Amino acid sequence: MSKSLFRKKSITTILKDAQDGLSDDAHGGGLHKVLKVKDLTAMGIAAVIGAGIFSTIGEASFHGGPGVSLLFIITAVTCGFSALCYAEFASRVPVSGSAYTYSYVTFGELAAWVIGWALILEYAIGNIAVAISWSGYFNNLLAGVGKAFGMNLSLPLWLTSNYDSATPEIYASAPHIGSLPVILNLPAFIIVVLVTYLAYVGIRESKKSANFMVGLKIAVILFVIIVGSFYVHPDNWSPFMPNGFSGVLKGVSAVFFAYIGFDAISTTAEECANPQRDLPKGMIYSLIICTVLYILIAFVLTGMVSYSQLKVEDPLAFVFNAVNLHKVSFLISVSAVVATTSVLLVFQIGQPRIWMSMSRDGLLPKKFSKIHPKFKTPSFATIITGVIVGVPALFLNLTVVTDLTSIGTLFAFILVCGGVLLLPPQPANDGSKRFRLPYINGQYIVPAIVLIFIYIFRKELPTRFSLAGGWDVWKHNIPFFFFAVATIVFVVLSFWKKLSLIPVLGLLSCFYLMTEIGLSNWEVFTVWLLIGLAIYFGYSYRKSKLNEDVAKVHIQ
Repeated sequence: MSKSLFRKKSITTILKDAQDGLSDDAHGGGLHKVLKVKDLTAMGIAAVIGAGIFSTIGEASFHGGPGVSLLFIITAVTCGFSALCYAEFASRVPVSGSAYTYSYVTFGELAAWVIGWALILEYAIGNIAVAISWSGYFNNLLAGVGKAFGMNLSLPLWLTSNYDSATPEIYASAPHIGSLPVILNLPAFIIVVLVTYLAYVGIRESKKSANFMVGLKIAVILFVIIVGSFYVHPDNWSPFMPNGFSGVLKGVSAVFFAYIGFDAISTTAEECANPQRDLPKGMIYSLIICTVLYILIAFVLTGMVSYSQLKVEDPLAFVFNAVNLHKVSFLISVSAVVATTSVLLVFQIGQPRIWMSMSRDGLLPKKFSKIHPKFKTPSFATIITGVIVGVPALFLNLTVVTDLTSIGTLFAFILVCGGVLLLPPQPANDGSKRFRLPYINGQYIVPAIVLIFIYIFRKELPTRFSLAGGWDVWKHNIPFFFFAVATIVFVVLSFWKKLSLIPVLGLLSCFYLMTEIGLSNWEVFTVWLLIGLAIYFGYSYRKSKLNEDVAKVHIQ
């Protein structure tokens, strides 16, 4: 068993399997190759500019003050390292599957399954949170429209809530089926159904919708930045980091949650006209554009009002209401609905394509890789994604999904960065025009960077390893302890093996960001992985195509 668990799938085999799937009439034929650089960039922006800029940036600014702009830069640099590693893989393995497929090439089947399972956490559970967030924006928009026309357009509270957070008043006003009150989040469910339908009927329709929504929300965000800049009071930027650097880092989960969208671009490789050239460009362009917008928004927010006032669910609308620009606040509500819709769309496109790749390898039932003969989309996987996101969004109130989604994504990024280190080198003059990750010798640079950070944080580090306070305090430092061990290992390997700088920095920076996520989320993530392993050994291992290949060899 151990050999097959870690058997890798060659890039040649993956490309052949993908081609076989594309030409297999039983699976409905291939996907439409219609995406170009501008479409991929728009999809990246669509996924990144969402709830983060309209909601979670407020909480991050409350803790970090104007210094939260540094957190966006740190996160962007971290994602930038990962994006370059994704781009290297995308140019070498231009098929759907994202980090799942890349891990299959470098780490083997077990790691591929684990990362595929983690990506379900990233995409599906993350989208539940986005759907619930969309419902809140939509209800606010309805209330604003009704107020403008002297009407009450608000939905009943029992149609916009859930059993977990409903107040006694909501329970009392809700209709009952027998003794059970009917409380559900109908707008969240409806938007998931509509977006799933759009993802189902075709990538052409999806890209047109995504491009339109991205154009609209970027126009609104630029308008907000320009108008808001006239109401900025520079005094609000002092102190720059009111709670120190640790206060800035408190927002890491919320900020990183906003940045994970570029990962979804890599799932559309088989629908790109030229994936080896266009995928890397789309990832990097979207990351740069979104980082600039986030930094500008952070400065405008913390300049218009004091950071201490920003612990609100709708910070952009709040700051414009604070300066009596209520019409701008209404425009922001419209843009927030559009922005979260585009996030839903991109992730509802991404999840089915990961399942499609896992199904091709036998790790999921064959039906997940079925391509619709007319729409050329993974139809069954798309429907299942809609069900998995829509039904929980109807009833649940998930308070830790940003942390869980972030930890799953960071885990994927670590494997992708580590996987690049295991890829065989290719000659620079092989005639192809694909993207190539530049090699920078990390032999001396990695140890030097680590020493610089040790010096900068020399006062904080002892508390990370101190046993003072007992187990209840020290247990929260366990993730950091593993990070420290990993750092030492990669410093030694970088010096000894002359490892490439960018993947090492990407791996270590992602690992560090994971240590800033609460221990309770690590515990839930561990339980999630254990459930995934149970499914793997109970079903996927026996059905794997690699196992079938091994069996054929033994029979021969």
